[in-house]
Amino acid sequence: MRYVFFAVIIGLLQLFSLGAALSLQWWLQPWTTSALQTAVMITVFIISNGLLLLSVSKLLANSYRWVSGWMLVMHFIILTAGFTGAVYGSYLLSTMVFGSIISQPETIAFGLRVFAFVLFIGLFVYALHSAYVPVVRKRTIHINKSMQGQLRIAVASDLHLGRLFGSRAIDRLGRVLVEQRADMLLMPGDIMDDNTHAYAAYDMQTNLTKLCNQLPLGVYATLGNHDLYGHERPISDSLRSAGVHLLNDDVLCINHQDQPVWLIGRFDNHKRERVATTELLSQVDTTVPVILLDHRPSDIIEHSKLPIDLQVSGHTHDGQIFPANFIVRAINRLGYGYEAIGLGHFVVSSGYGFWGIPFRLGSRSEVWLITVQSAV
Repeated sequence: MRYVFFAVIIGLLQLFSLGAALSLQWWLQPWTTSALQTAVMITVFIISNGLLLLSVSKLLANSYRWVSGWMLVMHFIILTAGFTGAVYGSYLLSTMVFGSIISQPETIAFGLRVFAFVLFIGLFVYALHSAYVPVVRKRTIHINKSMQGQLRIAVASDLHLGRLFGSRAIDRLGRVLVEQRADMLLMPGDIMDDNTHAYAAYDMQTNLTKLCNQLPLGVYATLGNHDLYGHERPISDSLRSAGVHLLNDDVLCINHQDQPVWLIGRFDNHKRERVATTELLSQVDTTVPVILLDHRPSDIIEHSKLPIDLQVSGHTHDGQIFPANFIVRAINRLGYGYEAIGLGHFVVSSGYGFWGIPFRLGSRSEVWLITVQSAV
């Protein structure tokens, strides 16, 4: 299965390279010779496969970022070419109905290339904005249990704290939580970007400690797959030192308006020996509100049959880059968003941070604010 996966990745890389090279050849056509057109094709394939070899051989530091970045460039080139083609097709259709508006083909060709260039740059600007400027998704849910007042829960998954997303992002999150008057923050996994190197180098603990002190009921988290790639201990220690309550296959009862609320946190299923949800539920009083943090939304169907009032998850990033968001939603019962399923309410966030490269298209950096109220 592993070899099939790598074969698919290599095949996709070649298809991306071909599409990007053909698109570039079209854009450069008025200013290049046939020899330069061939050089463009060869150069694109050399860059793609060169980066792939450097990544496999591990000769290039952070090679996955370079490969991901180049894939994004090619993807945006292809999207630009496709959209420009659609615009040109629409123009041709309009000339059939209303007649030719522009008589000079050279003017049309130049205009299309200007449009393509502006669109290409615009995609990068928009994708960068979508990765760094969060939106707040608000949802009020009613649970079939007695509860005093309302509990305002903020959810920020998949921060991936590292060199590209760090202290400023933490401070921005803190300002959002204060503005939204959140009672508590839940972080369901992938808090660090694989390790604590950048977290320590940029002293992010100061920022995270300040954030934890701003929440009346505190900050609670569980570890995701990127927190478990060989650096579980330093990541756990760093989070606890900042004031984050870690729930790794653990339960905790908090007090909200003199009423108990149970929190359950599970390890990501990257840790194969993690405790079953049913075993964790046996340790809590399910007649009061129960909230589950589970990094991946893979067990939602099973959890919908259990006395869990709210589950918060992440992991999917809602695909991060179009059209992967459609794939994510196709292979998961709930790949993104909110849905009431069975006995509970489920929220899968696209994440506050990003993985690999600081771009999002078709998804947004986000914070969820879930207001929990009693329906009885």
